[in-house]
Amino acid sequence: MFDETVLLAARRLLELCRAQGLHIVTAESCTGGLVAGALTEIAGSSDVVERGFVTYSNEAKIEMLGVAADLISYHGAVSEEVARAMAEGALAHSRAELAVAITGVAGPGGGSAEKPVGLVHLACAARGGATRHELRKFGDLGRSEIRRKSVLVAFAMLENAAALTSPGSRERSDLAAGRASRVRDGSNCGG
Repeated sequence: MFDETVLLAARRLLELCRAQGLHIVTAESCTGGLVAGALTEIAGSSDVVERGFVTYSNEAKIEMLGVAADLISYHGAVSEEVARAMAEGALAHSRAELAVAITGVAGPGGGSAEKPVGLVHLACAARGGATRHELRKFGDLGRSEIRRKSVLVAFAMLENAAALTSPGSRERSDLAAGRASRVRDGSNCGG
């Protein structure tokens, strides 16, 4: 189902997270669960993969992740702000220490001059740490290849976050509740 490059990256990420006792949550739109699917293709991944959200519609982003409706209305679902809010919302609605979110235009239709096919926003959030964003302009490579490349970027972002995550950032506190309320009101979604 997944090519060897994707599976190798998934194994490497799982091993790193396993060694550090980290858990992952995913929030996926244009990839439709491929990040979680690639990770769970590896036997034994349940000790790292905490859960995954497939939030293809705007309503799902709002209901499942707590993304503010006005944030989507103002910036659009395919935006840095929404990707950040998705990652932070996934973290707030899970027990994981690391979250990755992906929103983009995989094509073949749906693109515009401002947001062309191949435009993908990814965000990675770490409990107690910063939320990082990456913008990719893959171009019109075809739907499957855009989604495949997005999965690989998500794995790289999670690897970087895992390498930077200290044991102290894994503590459970009211951080999750505070983060969830900030995501809902849009106050922790920018820059």
